[in-house]
Amino acid sequence: MPSYDTIIIGGGTNGLACAARLAKAGKRVLVLEATERAGGGATGAALAPDLAPMPLAHLLTTLDPRVLDGMELERHGLSYAAAGIATTALSATGDHLVLEGPAGAALSGSIDDAGRSAWEALRQRLMGFADALAPFRAVTPPRIARKAGNDNLKLARIGLGLRRLGQEEFREFLRMALINIADVLEDELADDRLRGLVAFDAVLGAWLGPRSPNSLILYLNRLAGEAAGTRAALAVPQGGMGAVADAMARSAEAAGVTLRTGARVGRVLIEADRACGVILADGEEIRAGLVVSAVGPKATFLDLVGVRHLDTGFVRRATNIRARGGAAKLHLALKGAPDFRGADLATRLVIAPDIASVEEAFNATKYGEVPQRPVMEIVLPKAHEREAGGGHVLSAIVQFAPHAPRAGLEEARSRMLTNTLGVLEDYAPGIGGLITHSELLMPQDIEARYGMAGGNWHHAELSVEQMLFLRPFAEVAQYATPIAGLWLAGAGSHPGGGVSGAAGWNAAERILSGVAA
Repeated sequence: MPSYDTIIIGGGTNGLACAARLAKAGKRVLVLEATERAGGGATGAALAPDLAPMPLAHLLTTLDPRVLDGMELERHGLSYAAAGIATTALSATGDHLVLEGPAGAALSGSIDDAGRSAWEALRQRLMGFADALAPFRAVTPPRIARKAGNDNLKLARIGLGLRRLGQEEFREFLRMALINIADVLEDELADDRLRGLVAFDAVLGAWLGPRSPNSLILYLNRLAGEAAGTRAALAVPQGGMGAVADAMARSAEAAGVTLRTGARVGRVLIEADRACGVILADGEEIRAGLVVSAVGPKATFLDLVGVRHLDTGFVRRATNIRARGGAAKLHLALKGAPDFRGADLATRLVIAPDIASVEEAFNATKYGEVPQRPVMEIVLPKAHEREAGGGHVLSAIVQFAPHAPRAGLEEARSRMLTNTLGVLEDYAPGIGGLITHSELLMPQDIEARYGMAGGNWHHAELSVEQMLFLRPFAEVAQYATPIAGLWLAGAGSHPGGGVSGAAGWNAAERILSGVAA
């Protein structure tokens, strides 16, 4: 008899959320994590011996409330150094724009009344759409087929929420949903700083530019995540993002989950066309009634399962999952606080001066080149601490980075660092003289360090053709797979990645519902 009811492959935030939910329902759960610390992208490596590890994620933005409350994370040590932090749209002249509150409800800086009114009108409309979409994040994606086993009551409630927008707003939602964000911003707003910030946020972590079709739906998805997310949206956890991972690990173990780190899975054990356990890279065999993969769907099917267990069409669809990473992660150890021309360092700092700057950065990467003027999001975690003197670590997500650089990885990395530091120098004169250590993770490095296919932190690109009931593709969009006993629970499933745990929690709910797999 197997020692465990369920084996979960991958101890990232989704794997831990799935494990805790199943354990709380009385299941015997084993989580196998390949690295020495659970947490996935919420953990990282030290930039220098005297510095704390720097994770891939640097801001807590979308922790699912079911995970936050269901895992009792605050009881297990999660607290916040700062919560609800503002965003500063940086100007190279020091004429910054600051947005505070949900989706920038309060705006300060040199902008006229007409500009404020235009932003408030657009923000209210988009937040209305996002609020209506937010409940989709907590349901199993519907299957478009007769007798598909959909939760029709939940779907009806969500549909009613969309209809409550009113006929005119619902029609406007249908018109706007699949267009590009740049057209909307140019039609509705006049301030380049505001346009650039929203354009940047819309495509953050995506393989799209603001003029790409369907880029607006990604911004609505981001807002929907904030609407459905943690009470501490845009928060800096006390102790860094690793503290989120540690709290989730403690919670899972307190619920009865067995967590093994340094345990790399070599393949899923399949007998009589059913998943019945795993074989570790060192040859150890572990059996269970169910196997849940919280790693990427491509790696799950093509590497851990193997093509001999799948039909040709399925293998083709799995192979064609798009997972191009377009973001680099920069860490700079600084011997003092930088000066971004007077900007408040205890805010999220964004360098994206206008729509064109975001689009031009994407255009370069489409052809394997490094952008001359990258755009970026910057956080200085120590600025949120009470004792903020001394050195700092600057953490930045830099867009866009070439997924397949023509010049080779090392040459592209060198150019990317040079160009990024050049932009930073324009916005924070003298910052180059403060740098004592630097690290730039290209998409290839992110893939190698965190196991994310293509360096994409969602494990599969978020795009309209890979969302909801098409994520990662239709046959496996409801977390179950064609192999009995094998489930998906990672960021490559609905609703995607980020440090939320939503996909893992959704998968656990689907498993507990009794749907056969």
